Amino acid sequence: MKFECLNEGTATQGNPTLLNEIYTELYITESESGEINEHEVRQIETQSRRTATEDTAIKCNDIFRPLPGQDKPIRTVLTKGVAGIGKTVSVQKFILDWAEGKENQDVQLIFPLPFREINLMKGKKLSLSDLLNFFFPKVKEIEISSGQYKVLFIFDGLDECRLSLDFKSKVKLYNISESASVDVLLTNLIVGNLLPSALIWITSRPAAADLIPSECVHRVTEEGGILQEENQIISHLKSSRSLYIMCHIPVFCWISATVLEKMLSQAESREIPKTLTQMYTHFLILQTNIKHEKDYEKNVTDEDMILKLGKLAFQQLVKGNLIFYEEDLRECGIDVTEASVYSGLCTQIFREELALYQGKVFCFVHLSLQEHLAECLIVTALCAGNEEEEIQNIRKPTQTQRILSDMNHRMTIQEPTI
Repeated sequence: MKFECLNEGTATQGNPTLLNEIYTELYITESESGEINEHEVRQIETQSRRTATEDTAIKCNDIFRPLPGQDKPIRTVLTKGVAGIGKTVSVQKFILDWAEGKENQDVQLIFPLPFREINLMKGKKLSLSDLLNFFFPKVKEIEISSGQYKVLFIFDGLDECRLSLDFKSKVKLYNISESASVDVLLTNLIVGNLLPSALIWITSRPAAADLIPSECVHRVTEEGGILQEENQIISHLKSSRSLYIMCHIPVFCWISATVLEKMLSQAESREIPKTLTQMYTHFLILQTNIKHEKDYEKNVTDEDMILKLGKLAFQQLVKGNLIFYEEDLRECGIDVTEASVYSGLCTQIFREELALYQGKVFCFVHLSLQEHLAECLIVTALCAGNEEEEIQNIRKPTQTQRILSDMNHRMTIQEPTI
């Protein structure tokens, strides 16, 4: 089953692990919607200071169940959380428990539609029925509009959406056979014009959560990361405030474990990384060493590749993108083979389940690593006195200032205060 296994760290490293064997329940609470202006590291820091007694924890499988004292039914849930906190894994666990008959058996059909997949349908005009038949050919004969089935749509990764979601549009759809652009289909489904009895679950980073109007959402939940008592790796990193804060993110625990395991296994004594910059620098070194162990003869130096990745990281930060496609790689002088060699930095996502779209989608393993690579480009350019054109001629200087400010904040929360 597609949702039964999970690749830890990167999709190409190691064998898939059964999700049920490694899944750790995350701390999920009800939250409020609203604009988020602070950097995600600051948000993690704020969440880490909150105690379990301040909010009522909600299990992943219970997000559509009202809390005691709440009477109104919940149709649409928006789950927000910083990059890498575990939103997609929560979705995977929800679907797996449902498929195994453990939870939410009142739901007959679940349609997981990640935005990174829906993006590939941009510009197409089709009906909701056509869209579902394209992604899920086996349900072609099921009449989901008859009211016979309780249906759940899961839209994972709103922050990765490249569609223009206009909830003020006057285009109203009430029949799943009516054709329209994909963004119009989604807004009508979320608002409730299409399939008003269907359940909707949307996940997003906080910065993009306000793309959905509050009146369209019945519950907002927030993922706070691994529960304090279950986070074993934190005890080894408490001496560093920045690392301690970041260890609430599972993928950073993996990065830390990857670096520390290698360093501790080496005979010579080396100083353990105490800051995010040191940790990511060691991680980059480790990934280049892994590359040298592979049979790869293309004439690309490590420095050139790191700078190319830095250029890619910087460009996508300016554009506000977490995911990118092959054309984005080519613009930075990177071919797909090179990106896959550095699989620890770019996770390659193959779209084998789509017959018409065999393209590949890429992303850095975490936003903060993307920022670190962008830092490498900026620092190298400034030290060499030969700034990249993207840095010199950026059209949105205020946005660049924000990016640099966020990077600076991540580098400065280093003092051991814990």
